[in-house]
Amino acid sequence: MNLDPALRADILASVDSGFADQIALTQTLVRFPSVRGAEHACQDFVFRALRDRGYTMDRFPMDRAAITAHPGGSPWSDAHSAAPIVVGIHHPRQETGRSLILQAHVDVVPPGPADMWTHKPFDPVIEGDWLYGRGGADMKAGAAANLACLDALRRIGLQPAATLYVQSVVEEESTGNGALMTHLRGYKADAVLIPEPEEEMLVRANVGVLWFQVELRGVPVHVREMASGANAIDAATRVIAALRGLEAEWNAAKAGRPHFADIDHPINLNIGKIEGGDWASSVPAWCRIDCRIALYPGTSAAEAANAITTHLAAFARTDPFLGNNPPKVTFNGFRTEGYVLEPGTDAETTLAHAHQAATGTALKSFMTPAYLDTRVYALYDQIPALCYGPISENIHGFDERVSLASLKRITGTMALFVAEWCGVEPVAP
Repeated sequence: MNLDPALRADILASVDSGFADQIALTQTLVRFPSVRGAEHACQDFVFRALRDRGYTMDRFPMDRAAITAHPGGSPWSDAHSAAPIVVGIHHPRQETGRSLILQAHVDVVPPGPADMWTHKPFDPVIEGDWLYGRGGADMKAGAAANLACLDALRRIGLQPAATLYVQSVVEEESTGNGALMTHLRGYKADAVLIPEPEEEMLVRANVGVLWFQVELRGVPVHVREMASGANAIDAATRVIAALRGLEAEWNAAKAGRPHFADIDHPINLNIGKIEGGDWASSVPAWCRIDCRIALYPGTSAAEAANAITTHLAAFARTDPFLGNNPPKVTFNGFRTEGYVLEPGTDAETTLAHAHQAATGTALKSFMTPAYLDTRVYALYDQIPALCYGPISENIHGFDERVSLASLKRITGTMALFVAEWCGVEPVAP
């Protein structure tokens, strides 16, 4: 449906009138320190917030066997979160529009040393236009916007004229298995919108991601005899250099790839964690490095994993020590493929109309070299998967923050998008 200009104005005015409540909801969500494995209380809060709004509720655990059997499932580990997935379901009085999934994740990355933050990581302080806090941008602002855009319609007596699912997941920051679980549960719609912090732009292409751990063994001796031993940490530095070589090869392969060819460095290898050794005066006998690398859309996770193990095995054969003590590679987290959102879908056109009306500017798109849950819906449901959200700074870093002015604009866009995509009807009495 094409929204009447008067209705568009009413919807945007309703977003504005409810924005103080939306900020308060966002702050409440930020106060939950919902790092991996500790999302239960936050998910319980989301469950109650959806239930109190009258949605039909579903709360369910991860199905380890189903995830393991699916080609898009990431490896299960003891660190996997046991927090439930929460879905609130809106049923219209009459199904006349197109169905929609609104999704957000509540898991956040660890905050790191608290003394490096200007404010406490889980204290959602507002200074000027910025709301600070771990997860405030990535992506509790989006989680609150999913509710706020629907609240805005309800304040003017309207609701979506189609089935709509509000999904709150975990494991977005480490495996992507939470979003996959909603797919395995059977939830499907005509489109999905995920308001990640994407600078008020639409994600056109998204990389796949692999997590892996490389374990090395050395020969421990006293440092006075270190020439007769083998330093596992030194060996790790040589392995890292070899991985940088693979990273360079993959970046060189960007030539001719739409959405990637003009990006300086689309494939990023991150050495995210390193640990090893037992004693400063002993040559270390062990070292482990945890790594993350991106992959181009169209490259399967299995293909990329094989390339990594093959590359490291070939390197080890050239190393005097590693030739007889090869590194052990374990894939222990993200094992996901990338996607491309092809232009021309009705969903993208509808979002562009809504964005123009809410912001006064044309909708732009871009490639982001990060993982996004939209891959589940693009690859396995094969529906238009829209990732679009507010301006932010320092996500995954210190002083993470989201722009409140931008948050209001994208919430207006979302409310208009829901109204146009799903259609609207009077709120059920």
